[in-house]
Amino acid sequence: MQNVSRPNAARSGLAVALMAGLAFNASADVVTDWNVRSGEIILESRLGTPPAIRVMAYVQTAVHEAAMAARDGSMDAAVAAAHRATLTKLVPSQQASIEAAYQAAIARIADGPAKSAGITAGERAAAAVLAARDEGTPQPDSHRPHAVAGVYVPTASPAVTHWPNRKPWVMTTASQFRPGPPPVLTSAAWTRDFNEIKGMGGKASTRRTAEQTEVARFWEFSLPSIYHGLVRSVADMPGRDPLRNARLFATVAQAMDDAMIAVFDAKYHYNFWRPSTAIRNGDIDGNDATEREATWTPFIDTPMHPEYPSAHSILASAVGAVLKAELGNDPVPVMSTTSPTAKGAMRKWSSVEAFTQEVADARVWEGVHYRTSTDVGAAMGVKIGAVAAAKFLRSDAFASATNR
Repeated sequence: MQNVSRPNAARSGLAVALMAGLAFNASADVVTDWNVRSGEIILESRLGTPPAIRVMAYVQTAVHEAAMAARDGSMDAAVAAAHRATLTKLVPSQQASIEAAYQAAIARIADGPAKSAGITAGERAAAAVLAARDEGTPQPDSHRPHAVAGVYVPTASPAVTHWPNRKPWVMTTASQFRPGPPPVLTSAAWTRDFNEIKGMGGKASTRRTAEQTEVARFWEFSLPSIYHGLVRSVADMPGRDPLRNARLFATVAQAMDDAMIAVFDAKYHYNFWRPSTAIRNGDIDGNDATEREATWTPFIDTPMHPEYPSAHSILASAVGAVLKAELGNDPVPVMSTTSPTAKGAMRKWSSVEAFTQEVADARVWEGVHYRTSTDVGAAMGVKIGAVAAAKFLRSDAFASATNR
């Protein structure tokens, strides 16, 4: 999972998408339509992945509460106002885009008491969520680099070291689903993991196929929009209503945010080395079956945080668990999404399992995660998604739970 701003080419494409989105070509309903717009605005803000996921959790929770409160008013106005108020507070750098999207949406609604009531409901919902979820003053970066006195170490700080201290949405604590440790370096599991990623995940790999390379490039992207694209595949199914979709998006967004809290708790607890470090030091791990490759580099840039577990895998499985719970016994639609790091290419899946497995494979083929890490991350995500779904998907008491 990347935690830096997107490449220039991707940002340029997103800018075009944002401007096109401001025209408000309707999707399935106002909730789904605004989900697209907020995703675009968050992308343009250049937030890293964990902060972007945090913002989307606030936004979609406020939207659900607004939709609940606006049943006797204008839901369209309530949803627009909730997005505007939440995004303006959390992403002030994008105020012009936020305001343009809001004005385009609100102009489509006939003036009158219902519109006014809807705007009031949306603004109140946003204010309530922001107040209830106040996480206090941002904590300073207190990370202490590993060092020997007087010896240089790289000076770039790792990402979001304070994330485990955040208040979860559905978990009881950040460590509730903390897994056991990564494989011992003399174990068969470590030997397998090391040699698989060494062969498949290198920039110069001859074992990775063209298709695998395309998948790896696709999943280099990790901001909320790539996952919410799959959620919209469900939200766009016939017979769904805006309130149900609002609840679905909020449940997914909360599960994703808690997944980030949980995975960074585990990452900084175990502080396990990345493949780019391990493979260049294969001669010091005490394992004769892991040979050093002095010039090995991963296919994509290594994220600035510890390796274990895989954040992409925990996100994918948390989303997948919520979608499976939402669908129940209904047929799974063909799910799809697009990726800026793959030049806007679309990929499709006919099952949740196929989607989550592809994400896991991609992280190995990218050269940034070992197989065990993707398996463990996926197992964590299933648990978090299941907790979120059990609490909220079938209940209209969703809003009250945000104040716990």
